[in-house]
Amino acid sequence: MDPITHGITGALLGKAYFGGRDRTENGRVAIFAVTLGSVFPDVDVFAEFFARDPLAIARLHRGFTHSFFGLPLFAAALAWPTWWLTRWWCRRRGRDCPSAGFLFLAYAVGIASHILLDAMTTFGTRIWNPFSSERAAWDLLFIIDFSFTAVVLLPQVAAWVHRERAGQTRRALGMWVLLSLLALGAWEAARAAGFPFTPMVVAAAILVFALLFFLPAWSDWGVRMRRSSWCRAGVAATLIYIAACGVAHHAALARVQAFAAANHLAVERIGALPIPPSVLDWGGLIRTTDGVYQSQFDLRDAQPPAFQFLPDSPPNRYIADARALPDVGTYLWFARFPTIRYAQLGDRNIVDFSDWRFFSRSNQRPMPFTFRVILDSDGRLLEEGWVGARRYLRRDGNLPPLPQTDSP
Repeated sequence: MDPITHGITGALLGKAYFGGRDRTENGRVAIFAVTLGSVFPDVDVFAEFFARDPLAIARLHRGFTHSFFGLPLFAAALAWPTWWLTRWWCRRRGRDCPSAGFLFLAYAVGIASHILLDAMTTFGTRIWNPFSSERAAWDLLFIIDFSFTAVVLLPQVAAWVHRERAGQTRRALGMWVLLSLLALGAWEAARAAGFPFTPMVVAAAILVFALLFFLPAWSDWGVRMRRSSWCRAGVAATLIYIAACGVAHHAALARVQAFAAANHLAVERIGALPIPPSVLDWGGLIRTTDGVYQSQFDLRDAQPPAFQFLPDSPPNRYIADARALPDVGTYLWFARFPTIRYAQLGDRNIVDFSDWRFFSRSNQRPMPFTFRVILDSDGRLLEEGWVGARRYLRRDGNLPPLPQTDSP
């Protein structure tokens, strides 16, 4: 999940359950704590940046900072300085300050929300690190899920729009225009990334914005609702959305399993992955002994999904040598649906490992999360690293891409 959505989710939880009835200093500090806790686990990206390791995103990201074993340690480490600073500030102003225990709980809720949301994505996270290296990946949410972001954001915006009668219409109109433009921007971003959705989705979003901002103003019940009530309704809507994703995932996975059974595939790993923006759009992936079967389908379509086979290159000594490398071992631990492609260019033997969780529909850029190994004719390592990352492919980063099956 992207950091912005994590922060918005933390703010929603803070306003719903930690802000109190009145917007006091204590409530503001508590909301800040939940929000900071909800983005804190991604602090591990700084270790990634300084590691100078081509596989830092696999080795270091979503490790101990994303673990339930690390949660109480980090919640305490954040709560103590916050309590000390707020106590000093509140004493100077003659006000009460939140207790250390209350702040610990606020930070813990924020960190827990981050861990759980990351586990719901296809990227996954190591929730039991350091005692287990397994990645929990429940495949309920897309990594950047505009629909989920809207669900956690809109109740907070509505609470602000309807906070008082004065200026309510002006705020409603301004936020309706702004969010409508953001919906159009999300549509364009998804189209550019190769995951377009129909303009009807944008039209439906704009209609929802209008109902949420203008209807409560006409009947005046929006002003009577406390901010905490708006946000608790938002938490309920979030849980309903996640539950709907769970039901849809079960139905999508059943279709993928039915294809595997009907074709008697030797399944090594199988999954149904969400595709934006709807809970009804899914991708099917099946890793077999000799390649990956891949499909995209809409649950509203009664027809069985059509799968494309993405074969591995036939085994050879260079593929075997590449697989024996420690970094490739790390990559294959990280990847869930990898294909292995081999090509020879002059005296160089190139092996590409691509994880089809992160396929691209664009032919203008290399396959995301493709790890390349370049060996000489004797099988000695010349280069290794992410395709397109010249920082790691030091000498041969401009080699042409390997021929491979077109992505759908």
